[in-house]
Amino acid sequence: MALIAGLALYVILELDRSPYVTYEKVARPQPVPFSHQHHVAGLGIDCRYCHTSVENSNFAGIPPTKTCMNCHSQIWTNAALLEPVRDSFRTGHSLVWTRVNDLPDYVYFNHSIHINKGVGCNTCHGPVDRMPLMYNNASLRMEWCLDCHRAPDKYLRPRDQVFNMRYQQPSNDQPLSLDGQEFTDQRTLGKYLIQKHNLRTVADITSCSTCHR
Repeated sequence: MALIAGLALYVILELDRSPYVTYEKVARPQPVPFSHQHHVAGLGIDCRYCHTSVENSNFAGIPPTKTCMNCHSQIWTNAALLEPVRDSFRTGHSLVWTRVNDLPDYVYFNHSIHINKGVGCNTCHGPVDRMPLMYNNASLRMEWCLDCHRAPDKYLRPRDQVFNMRYQQPSNDQPLSLDGQEFTDQRTLGKYLIQKHNLRTVADITSCSTCHR
């Protein structure tokens, strides 16, 4: 009985971490099959053009239909694929997008804090510029968040590189110059940025009340 109970617990825990529950690497159906790969990598559109509040709000923002129509009133004007966009613009009824990176309601997450502390978009969202359809790049489980909060120096980058989807961490072959200093490894750069960006202590950012308010 103990063996069966242990096996059942193991199966439940593994299922809870599986893509069946977390939707990791699973593209969600959307009213329009929007391709970040095409718009970001192909056309070079900056994240902030659509996600306008990402630098100063807890929510990155979902662009209104008008943002889509800034371009699509001039190109692909008769494409059947974009009829839901045109209908939304004509009627004023918002498109109902499916949230992809969706945290539980009991988790507080602030985009602007992470952006201003030097956390790159693709650190959490993955290679968005290579996604024909958007999907969770990670499980978004608490253990995944804590991996970064326990050692932020492994992930931080200069603020002017936050929106660079092809950012490379410094190495001996590719050093990074910042504030008159040259960095050849990520941990040294990260520790410098912790001071420069005034990060709170690891004890603070791993405290329960930081994310569960």
